[in-house]
Amino acid sequence: MSEQVLLDIRGAIATLTLNRPQAMNSLGLEMAQALLARAQELQKATGVKAVIVTGAGDHFMAGGDIKEFRTIIAAAPEERRQTFERLIVECVHPAIEILRGLPQPVIARVRGACAGFGFSLMAGCDLAVAADNAYFTTGYALLGTSADGGSTWFLPRLVGAKRAAELMLLADRLDAQQALSLGLVNRVVPLAELDAACDALAQRLAAGPAQAHAGTKRLLGQSLLTPLADQLRAEAQSFARCSATDDFAEGVTAFVEKRKPAFKGE
Repeated sequence: MSEQVLLDIRGAIATLTLNRPQAMNSLGLEMAQALLARAQELQKATGVKAVIVTGAGDHFMAGGDIKEFRTIIAAAPEERRQTFERLIVECVHPAIEILRGLPQPVIARVRGACAGFGFSLMAGCDLAVAADNAYFTTGYALLGTSADGGSTWFLPRLVGAKRAAELMLLADRLDAQQALSLGLVNRVVPLAELDAACDALAQRLAAGPAQAHAGTKRLLGQSLLTPLADQLRAEAQSFARCSATDDFAEGVTAFVEKRKPAFKGE
């Protein structure tokens, strides 16, 4: 198994680390394959209640591996079209679908560069915490290509259609505060506090009601594509399922007793 993406599970928290710090965690074929393999492992893991996605070293991910791309463009146009299509369809997009579909809340922990596919990966996470040295760009237009990794789906939902078009077409660089003001990230913290802030957030989520979190993720994920009547039915079904859990009984009891609930994910 490639070490270009690492999966570390400690207790109820899983950390997925992009591990090419010498290359700003840029994405090539080997990393794409490793990302899919680690996502599949995570999908099968038991006892995980929160996930952190991060990059090793000083950066989250600087996008695609341009050095590797340069070797690919030496091929004939049809051959390189097929190469990139296989890379995206067989590795990159299945990994995104798995991570997006996890029942657990997924937090992006972002420092340094967050560009190209790194931007897409961050946008696909449920929550994002950025260090004050983080910077963001879609980047694709600068390479003469359109986006991958789901960012054309995520971005309009995060920032609106007009702003999404601006970010995609112009590929301007945003600092952490600009990303926060646009709603791309939830919080900005000093670089020295990033790990602790993400750990605290993950611990808080892991201590929450796991089935309720999973239901909320499902409902939010389908909401913009679902007619109101269908969404109301889905909410009713999800609430009813949660009401049958031990965590719901604990939540109600704790509220009445004016204490903090002790959820067990059941």
